[in-house]
Amino acid sequence: MTDLRYPIGKFDGIYDENRKPHYIADIEQTPARLRDAVKDLGPAQLDTPYRPGGWTVRQVVHHLPDSHMNSYVRFKLALTEEEPIIKPYFEDRWAELGDTKATPIEISLTLLESLHARWVALLRSLTPEQWKRSFRHPELGVMSLEKTLALYAWHGRHHVMQVMSLRERNGW
Repeated sequence: MTDLRYPIGKFDGIYDENRKPHYIADIEQTPARLRDAVKDLGPAQLDTPYRPGGWTVRQVVHHLPDSHMNSYVRFKLALTEEEPIIKPYFEDRWAELGDTKATPIEISLTLLESLHARWVALLRSLTPEQWKRSFRHPELGVMSLEKTLALYAWHGRHHVMQVMSLRERNGW
């Protein structure tokens, strides 16, 4: 049986230079894919966990811009500072805050669209030398922008598939 937490598998940690255009395309397409994944879902469906003990669809929708805003800022820090130390955050705690539970998902869908438009413009502007820049994560160590690109391309597909898998299992 497929692990419901990782419907596309865990991130393999591999960056492939030849796949860079695909990674950027994944980031570009994540907002539309997420919008399609939640299309026509009602309040009860949005408040359904994608797996037993997991986040609700609503929490997943709000998590994506939270997470991707952090990544976007990390890219900008790495591009403007020498190997900055970034601040991690407790995504599980963020998912429990009042804005996550009460804000209509349209707010986060629109935020994700705008954020990704800016992020993709930045990604497409980077020189080969800029792609080699990095930041230091206090728990994960040095993270290159290249590997971070691959991670967030996976991250968007990962969460969209959690919602799509739930829809399929429940016949929505």
